[in-house]
Amino acid sequence: MEISKLLFFLAFYLPFQIALNPGEGFDLASVRVIIIILFFLWAARGLKEKKLIFSYNKQTLLVISFLFLSLFSTFFASNSEWSARKILFFFSVFPLYFVAANVLDSQDKIIKIIKYLVLGGSLAAFLGIIQFFAQFIFGLKAVYGFWADYLVAPFLGKTFSQAVLQNPSWLVNISGVTYFRATATFPDPHMFSFFLGLLLPLALALLIVSPKKIWPSLALSVLLLADILTFSRGGYLGLGAALVIAPVIFWKKISRDYKKIILGTAVFLLIFLAIPNPFSSRFFSIFNLKEGSNSGRIETWKQAVKVIGEHPVWGVGIGNYPLEIKPTASYREPIYAHNTYLDIAADSGIANALIWTGISIIAIVSFFKRSKEHLLFWGAGLSLIIFSVHSLVETAIFSPVVLALFLIILSFNNCPPSLNEKRN
Repeated sequence: MEISKLLFFLAFYLPFQIALNPGEGFDLASVRVIIIILFFLWAARGLKEKKLIFSYNKQTLLVISFLFLSLFSTFFASNSEWSARKILFFFSVFPLYFVAANVLDSQDKIIKIIKYLVLGGSLAAFLGIIQFFAQFIFGLKAVYGFWADYLVAPFLGKTFSQAVLQNPSWLVNISGVTYFRATATFPDPHMFSFFLGLLLPLALALLIVSPKKIWPSLALSVLLLADILTFSRGGYLGLGAALVIAPVIFWKKISRDYKKIILGTAVFLLIFLAIPNPFSSRFFSIFNLKEGSNSGRIETWKQAVKVIGEHPVWGVGIGNYPLEIKPTASYREPIYAHNTYLDIAADSGIANALIWTGISIIAIVSFFKRSKEHLLFWGAGLSLIIFSVHSLVETAIFSPVVLALFLIILSFNNCPPSLNEKRN
């Protein structure tokens, strides 16, 4: 099988990846297996042809540095088994970056993989939409039970699905009414929103550049609606940041027609938010610091900052943060800082958190600079903005699907400039 074809299959397969259960109490995302196979096929081909190419640039250097410091932090872990599991996770997903950076060596290939990503993502989004509206037909209890009994285990694995069901975040209560949030094949609405947020700008860029508008517009609509139905405030925050930042940066370069569309959309959103509804209520609750989950999150951040203050250089060891908060915690217990940057700093040191931040900043700046070359880079930059802002209130780097998608988008930055751009 051609490596590029396997990579394109992986892009489509991401939201539907099946969990493997190689042993009792042990789940393995099949996407991780495919990535390892893909990496070894790519490495074998490169060695055979004596042409194993790595992209040597600041971004790749930071990615390698992040992996090294994460690995080095294991020497300071109180529970080496937990650290080993997290490191094995990273080293079974991050190879995708190096493969994609080499295989996606043209804009045509990037557009092709975006099509596969958007197609697979829109199908998962459609499933999430069906899930949400089904509760108004069959009842919340029936749909919740169906998802818990039949839809979770195949995609998450037996052990992980049990942990998810013990601490679910599937329900949201707004103005006294409880709703079943869209999760599709994901463990919770937050990871689903991360995934959709990364895809939305790519779908928008695809819609603008594609001569055929029907399926990209349908895909964009489905992705956006599903993201709204997750009721993820972090997702809303990321989308809001992208909607503000993009026009500000590119306003002078935007044509008059698109400016009218942007202003019209802004007016519509303001009116929509001004009218009382479950979605506007959820959005405005972001700014209510006394609200239960918000106040709880602030306390969680304070705990993380305290741990970082006690272990600023190397952290407590990757995967060991939960034990600092609750020494009797189990591996699957959902204890984390609710902030990607704080989680990384607590696990593997402040320097590593700065490196992770640097990866995103360098990529975003580079993508926006290259947007004059092709609009897909503009979409990739917005994707990373949404991800980075959402990461302020959630942690998604230990989701194999979300991390894999993030790394694929990050790899676009290694695509060589087009011939016209080289001449310029």
